[in-house]
Amino acid sequence: MITDADILDIARDMIFTVIKCSMPLLLVSLIVGLVISIFQTITSIQEQTLTFVPKLLAIFLALLLLGGWIMGSCVEFLEEMCNSFARYV
Repeated sequence: MITDADILDIARDMIFTVIKCSMPLLLVSLIVGLVISIFQTITSIQEQTLTFVPKLLAIFLALLLLGGWIMGSCVEFLEEMCNSFARYV
């Protein structure tokens, strides 16, 4: 039988996994956006679409480099949930 503490543990693990998997991509996007904004400020270029393409390329590159690790973390969480399923039913 599943208890309230078990539900909280599952929710905590799920939220931690989501944060762990999304943080690298968010940090890449943040850093690229900051660098482009500083570049725009220095050069007085006020083009709104200038940040879109570099961010898109940086996130794509980060997905290529970190995709295996992200997928491994998600699969690890799923395996943990499937293995502990019998304990909750």
